[in-house]
Amino acid sequence: MAALTIDPVEQPRMYQQTLLQDGLCDLLENQKFVDCVLKIQDKEFPCHRLVLAASSPFFKAMFLSELEEGKKRTVELKDVEPGVMGMILRYLYTSDISLTEQNVQDIFMVANMYQIPSIFSVCVSYLQEKLVLGNCLAIFRLGLLLDCARLALAARDFICERYQVIVRDQDFLQLGPAELAAIITSDALNVDREEVVFESLMEWVGHDKAGRFKDLAELLQCVRFRLIPKDYFQEKVERHPYIRMNPETKKDLEMVKDAQRGRLPKPRKPSRPGANGGAGKEEDEEDEEEGLLPGILNNNPRFGMFETELVLMISARGTVAYDPVANECFVASESTEIPKNHCSLVTEQNQVFVAGGLIFNEDDKDEPLSSFFLQFDPVSSQWLGMPSLPNPRCLFGLAEAENSIFVVGGKELKEGEHVLDSVMIYDRQSFKWGESDPLPYGVYGHGTVSHNGIVYVIGGKSESKKCLRRVCSYDPRKFEWKDLAPMKKARSLFGITVHNDQIYVVTGVTDTGLTGTVEVYDIATNKWADFTEFPQERSSLSLISMGGFLYAVGGFAMMPSETSEEPAPTEMNDIWRYEESDLCWNGILREISYAEGATILPARLNTLRLNKL
Repeated sequence: MAALTIDPVEQPRMYQQTLLQDGLCDLLENQKFVDCVLKIQDKEFPCHRLVLAASSPFFKAMFLSELEEGKKRTVELKDVEPGVMGMILRYLYTSDISLTEQNVQDIFMVANMYQIPSIFSVCVSYLQEKLVLGNCLAIFRLGLLLDCARLALAARDFICERYQVIVRDQDFLQLGPAELAAIITSDALNVDREEVVFESLMEWVGHDKAGRFKDLAELLQCVRFRLIPKDYFQEKVERHPYIRMNPETKKDLEMVKDAQRGRLPKPRKPSRPGANGGAGKEEDEEDEEEGLLPGILNNNPRFGMFETELVLMISARGTVAYDPVANECFVASESTEIPKNHCSLVTEQNQVFVAGGLIFNEDDKDEPLSSFFLQFDPVSSQWLGMPSLPNPRCLFGLAEAENSIFVVGGKELKEGEHVLDSVMIYDRQSFKWGESDPLPYGVYGHGTVSHNGIVYVIGGKSESKKCLRRVCSYDPRKFEWKDLAPMKKARSLFGITVHNDQIYVVTGVTDTGLTGTVEVYDIATNKWADFTEFPQERSSLSLISMGGFLYAVGGFAMMPSETSEEPAPTEMNDIWRYEESDLCWNGILREISYAEGATILPARLNTLRLNKL
């Protein structure tokens, strides 16, 4: 008996409840004092009226009523499956239920139908724990359908946090007008630009223009146009065909334009029943009550608009974010699941991915080896496991284009360490890996970036271990590689980033040693030019573009050690910024230990949810 494991002195209430439940379960199993049978289709469930009435207001009202149904020994129930009711009755007698993703919705619906709050709460808790990108919209709609505020709000918060990802899901386009409005009116929406909300609304309308155009005027009240730049408002909003076709919106948009000029309408007071027939005192109180502006003039920032551009340092010891403006560090994630040898990437949508390391799966006879592929979830501060990367490799390039992630070249993590020309591609819509068109040559230790949907592969080393000047680009829309103007200096293991529509290459390894030289590739003219040299020769330096500046972090330099004057490779943990006005590199932080062994990315994170170090 479960009661034997509970201390009656320390937990008297729990002990008594468990003892009572054990006794009721024993009575049911031995068919004692059974005074009710629930009949569902051809299945019968003997039980006790007292248990049903105590657990459900529905059954309590039935058994206390004077209706003939309440006096019958056999109660026939419809619109419920026997298996579902069997699980519910077992829970009422034992507190034991096995919820799964397959049965929870049916059990939830029956618990709601027959007013069984204990089961209802268990299902709500289960669904809250199981919220993921793939089911959050369905759970949100279920919460609204069953009028369960707790579940609907939990699902809505989950959706708001990941709004920019969820709007790409086909299920988003299936939302009803009221369901969509409940989401896009929220202050908690995690968007850094209000344009995202407007564009997602227009896409939703376009999915079923004939059926949804009538809802547009009302849904536009949920968009905070005063947060949208004037140029975008004039070019994309006012000129949008759906807006121009809808005469109801013209007056509202004129009101927005007036507000942009500083002219706001007089706030309207909320109307209340019987307000006009009240006494003078009540009218005075109403006059003092603050009025409301139309929803379309709402200019409260969304939660995502409090994001700050930070230097993200990702390593096997954890993930730390550094704010160079405020000179503050924050804990982004305490997870130590990051492989030591990895590459990292931040997408245009501010999603952060890590690939690398080695996984051995003895059950997979065809491909027992693979690499980790993880995505950072800023809400939970955890790294989420994604489909592992086939064909594990090191010293590869990572880039994003056309909603896909490209893993380019590198060295095999197998005996022989062959240099690879293969390109793996991860489709972010299907969540699957595949192979793309191979490189024209094998390469490792190269730089890989993307710009305007084109992937660029620069420098690196060939199978002969010689450094390369070669530069090529891949257009995923045309499925072709193309050679571009080569670098001035052959190099590998250098810092690389796109900044102001140009590709910057900083320091690196040459065939004769380290270099501090910097060169810049102009994408529009296909030409390379020299740039201000970095103050120290380094390899494996990290280069990022953030907040209009170039930042260089860490890397390795040849330095004498404490025990020897002989220069040896030494990891550097400093941060430099390029000052455009002075045409020089300026050291802004002598040492930041979190950069050791880390890959460096620029990312936008909300510091309101981060712990300061």
